[in-house]
Amino acid sequence: MAANIPPERPLPAPPPTPATLAERLDDAIVRHRQGDLADAERRYREILALDPAQPDALHLLGVVLHQTGRHEAAVDLIRRALAIVPDDANAHSNLGLALRRLGRPVEALASFDRALALRPAHGGTLRNRGDALMAMERYADALASYDRSLAAVPDVADTHFGRGNALAALHREHDALASYDRALLLQPGHAAALKHRGDALAALGRHGDALSSYDRALALEPDDAGAQNNRGNVLLDLARPDEALASYDRALALAPDDVETLVNRGNALLALNRNDAALASYDRALARAPGSAAALYNRGNALWDVKRHGEALASYDRALAVAPTYADAWSNRGNVLLEMKRYDEAALAFARVVALEPGHAWALGNLAACRQHGCEWDDVAMLTPRIAEAVERGERAALPFAFLALSPSPAAQLACARIHVAATHAGASNPLWTGQRYAHDRIRVAYLSGDFHEHATAYLMAGLFEAHDRQRFETTAASFGPDTGDAMRDRLRRAFDRFVDVRGMSDRDAARLLREMEIDIAVDLKGFTRDSRPGILAHRPAPVQVSWLGYPGTMGAGWIDYIIADARVIPAAADVHYAERVVRLPDTYQVNDRTRRIDERTPTRAECGLPESGFVFCSFNNSYKITPDVFDVWMRLLTRVPGSVLWLLEGNATAARNLRREAERRGVAPERLVFAPRMPAALHLARHRLADLFLDTLPVNAHTTASDALWAGLPVLTCVGVAFAGRVAASLLDAVGLPELIVDRLADYEARALELATTPAALSALRDRLARNRTTHPLFDTDRFRRHLEGAYVMMRERAERAERGEAPTSFGVASLPPS
Repeated sequence: MAANIPPERPLPAPPPTPATLAERLDDAIVRHRQGDLADAERRYREILALDPAQPDALHLLGVVLHQTGRHEAAVDLIRRALAIVPDDANAHSNLGLALRRLGRPVEALASFDRALALRPAHGGTLRNRGDALMAMERYADALASYDRSLAAVPDVADTHFGRGNALAALHREHDALASYDRALLLQPGHAAALKHRGDALAALGRHGDALSSYDRALALEPDDAGAQNNRGNVLLDLARPDEALASYDRALALAPDDVETLVNRGNALLALNRNDAALASYDRALARAPGSAAALYNRGNALWDVKRHGEALASYDRALAVAPTYADAWSNRGNVLLEMKRYDEAALAFARVVALEPGHAWALGNLAACRQHGCEWDDVAMLTPRIAEAVERGERAALPFAFLALSPSPAAQLACARIHVAATHAGASNPLWTGQRYAHDRIRVAYLSGDFHEHATAYLMAGLFEAHDRQRFETTAASFGPDTGDAMRDRLRRAFDRFVDVRGMSDRDAARLLREMEIDIAVDLKGFTRDSRPGILAHRPAPVQVSWLGYPGTMGAGWIDYIIADARVIPAAADVHYAERVVRLPDTYQVNDRTRRIDERTPTRAECGLPESGFVFCSFNNSYKITPDVFDVWMRLLTRVPGSVLWLLEGNATAARNLRREAERRGVAPERLVFAPRMPAALHLARHRLADLFLDTLPVNAHTTASDALWAGLPVLTCVGVAFAGRVAASLLDAVGLPELIVDRLADYEARALELATTPAALSALRDRLARNRTTHPLFDTDRFRRHLEGAYVMMRERAERAERGEAPTSFGVASLPPS
């Protein structure tokens, strides 16, 4: 058997000379500079196999590893090089780059500072130092570092880009934009600069320009999920939620688990009124990040939108458990509680918002509204001047509807409305109607409302809708309120030529439907009241767009052409305080349905909690309309009319408690205030027969409430205010022929009320006259009102046609027609 002979081994080569190592290093560096990282790495490793302590090979191999994403190993190699050559500025700088990529900006900053101590004016290191400071949120220091870098090397696109990021983080968006533009001048294909430029433009409210910048960025880097997400945000701001949704979906195709994009996608779906899909998107985000405060907050918004109040509150509470200083979550928690009439709790939420962010949109006004509903007058008195001053400065201090009860100034109300429109509807800039001429045999009128069911507005209007001249007008109801299935809903469905439910549509889709129907005149019946959708008309679907009835003030919007009023609610001198042109009807702006049923049976005083005898002053206005000045008058009347009581609507327990306390403070026994619970309309009208005199409020009058009283035969005493909301009852009394119940000063109001309460014959004569006038005067003449309104519509269309020929539309009045 042959022996096992080991194989022959080659003799070892002689150790390389320094010149040979230097040549190998030069070759490796050439390959490195050419971008052949794999070959450079192989060559550096060969050198280190020959000389493990070669500092340049250690350093540069570390750079290759950093460039190929192996940052931990890169840090180890560069530190080994620095242990050999401690004063290598390049190595310190590159060590900083690797540390920053590892998310260790403090150590990175120390490395950059060490490099700069060795080479103080190195532009690249100063730029990288700025990047580290940005990661540490030391934005001002980062800006200084970028500026030092640019002083050394002025024309480096990445440095201008970094500087722009620092300025944007410091909320200096105008300056940031200039830096991004400089970066792009130096490097037109700098996709990141285009993306961040879009962010700065969006922050400046220049949404169209921002969209263009994102599109340019995405043309260069189509797979940038962040740019797609931000593009979606801008489209959402531009009121183009369908396009925003498509952009978010493209972002999610690239980054399926991105929580921010899932939340934003939910917001787009919510704007499209696709609430179930929105909730699903938020739930997907929460499945990936259960503690996402943004997802929980927006989920609460979706639940609030469909009136699932308890679930909405729970979602906001979860968001606040994660982020206790989340002002938006506190604000919308307050909004839900306000809608639930839990005013004390809502006020606490809004007070928290104000403490966290004193300038938070609408928070001061919402806090004041809660206190008004609860008759917490000391708080209201403290908040009112702050809100008025903020509105004067152009701040988003109060929603327009809440502001009506805070300021009697028509000029201030216009300013408040304009602030709101600019903040919430600026994106609807592409009108759907662009001057097309329609040739319809009948004028097509669309009424937009969420109140086409058992609601005060429907009680006023149902008879009008039924009475419209079908030979001349084609009517459409665009309903965005609940389908209650009640008797009024069924009646209204029959009253219109078309009844379309747009609840599930976005504002733009609903507007597009009106445009496709070729509506001539679109009438918004909600204005800025609860659950309104002014965004539909913001898309300009019709040649003529009108505000009427639901909102007693200007909408401050360029896309509302007319407001329907009368000479009492908007005197001619007040036109300057309305963004709309004023159409004055001859009797009153308020329509009434003369077929409204009053229950035949009048309840007993005992059934209503009233004493068996004694004068009954009544005010069934909402509690937020009651002010200390008016309440003072009421309490003096009770004092001077023995045995009298004040009968009020039972709105909420807080108001009842506070009003009784305020009565006692004024020397009136609290039991002389009697609170009436809410009840069905016919029964509510019937119980008016138990009252002797309805006392109006100021600065916001009774509106439908005054018509209720007059229809039921109860005289209404009013004091005329300055703005529309404080002049409505006077308009109604004019139209029912009782001008002696209209006064201009609270002192006269008090004197007239006392006179009527202590002169039974005078009050009885007024009641008798009201009973006659109900059927003979214009207030409850539905058909006379219908003819006046239709005359206004004809004039609106004629003026629109003249406007197309260059004639500017103006305010106008409708000539009075004879009784029906």
